[in-house]
Amino acid sequence: MAHEKSWMARLVKAAILGWFKRQNWQVQGTAPQPRKFVVIAAPHTSNWDFVHFIGAADDLNLDLSFMGKNSLFRWPWGRMMRDLGGIPVDRSKAGNMVDAMVAEFARRSEFMLTIAPEGTRGKVRQWKSGFYHIAMGAGVPMVCGMMDYKRKLVELGPAIWPTGNYEADMVEIGRYYSQCTPKYPDKGHPGIPGGVSVSE
Repeated sequence: MAHEKSWMARLVKAAILGWFKRQNWQVQGTAPQPRKFVVIAAPHTSNWDFVHFIGAADDLNLDLSFMGKNSLFRWPWGRMMRDLGGIPVDRSKAGNMVDAMVAEFARRSEFMLTIAPEGTRGKVRQWKSGFYHIAMGAGVPMVCGMMDYKRKLVELGPAIWPTGNYEADMVEIGRYYSQCTPKYPDKGHPGIPGGVSVSE
């Protein structure tokens, strides 16, 4: 029997979808099969990125999951966060986070894990590489998810399989993201060919 989502989760999602549909954004892309992959959500410069991505996911028929710090899953918000796709993690233990997500991929028949590799809405010089290690460990592709505020476009782009050569793979990923404009361009983002470096 399917798990019934809490009224709070249903209300929040309905509000997000209603708002998104009024913004007249375009949604493009198709999820690869099987539906087990890491979604790169970038560039990330605003909390609105999450709202746009949730709205687009409904259009694309994606049941996305995301990681959140443990404190977000305490009462009274815990059930709502889980019903929206949240998975609590201890961010102070990066290695454990990767292992936990690899195990989650092995446990589920479908799992679409969304990660913002910048790790913050502020200006960054490097992407955190946890998303790459999760995809590599789980043996799943990375799917480029882009939010372009100039074109009002949310796109699910190419699926890129990790080869183990992080720098080379990031050049390919960066080439895709170099075409988009974040909500706050002055914060910048390292998604350009050769501009993304390793950081744990």
